[in-house]
Amino acid sequence: MPHTEEPEAPDLEPHPEAGVHADLSDEEYHLHADRYMERLQEQAEELQEGREDVEVDHAAGVLSITLPPNGTYIVNKQPTNKQIWLSSPLSGPKRYDWVVSGESMHQKEGGGVGDWVYVRDGTRLSALLRKEIGVSVDLSDDGDATKRASVDPVE
Repeated sequence: MPHTEEPEAPDLEPHPEAGVHADLSDEEYHLHADRYMERLQEQAEELQEGREDVEVDHAAGVLSITLPPNGTYIVNKQPTNKQIWLSSPLSGPKRYDWVVSGESMHQKEGGGVGDWVYVRDGTRLSALLRKEIGVSVDLSDDGDATKRASVDPVE
């Protein structure tokens, strides 16, 4: 039972600081999602090498990371929605969209950097995984791969 008679409704609106939701083609979605999943798997396997109690399994596009005492994390692509889904034993299920930051009205188009963001609260998938699992998925060394293509006809 809630502690108050009228519990606060969940925030269902996109978080204003999340950035601009990118309208991705299927090819762009797979490029970003595959790159992220590969980096996450690499980091999880490094964690597994250093700890006997960690188990990492990747099958049929689903990455499972069992990390005692937390439990099992499930990360998978959802091509239909162009999202990455996470099921966390600590923070629950979340759906992450590719969001481009740094492309506001006063910034150069095509100069934004993308990341997987839970748009309801602005949480980045990488930040949540760093906090809960201790792995860091860094896309910053991808350079232009995380940037959004410019639509400027001069370029």
